[in-house]
Amino acid sequence: MDLSFYLCMANKDVYTKAQLENLGRRLRQLRKEKGYSNYELFAFENEIPRAQYGRYENGGDLRFSSLLNVLKALNISLEEFFSEGFD
Repeated sequence: MDLSFYLCMANKDVYTKAQLENLGRRLRQLRKEKGYSNYELFAFENEIPRAQYGRYENGGDLRFSSLLNVLKALNISLEEFFSEGFD
């Protein structure tokens, strides 16, 4: 494989990482707006594994079904969630 392939893959990784970080910031923002200063309490009260939810807020990867579960707990639609904070 040529160098352009590896450069393309590196750029994709940078983009993905940046968007996951945006997702984490957005989750944190919405959680705090709901009155939860502590992510662990939010996760516990909504039956989401606490360590797993903490990774989401820190930019960790997550499955789409997990995102839907978190958005349900936040009482927010996908459209509203992605309406700000993303490129």
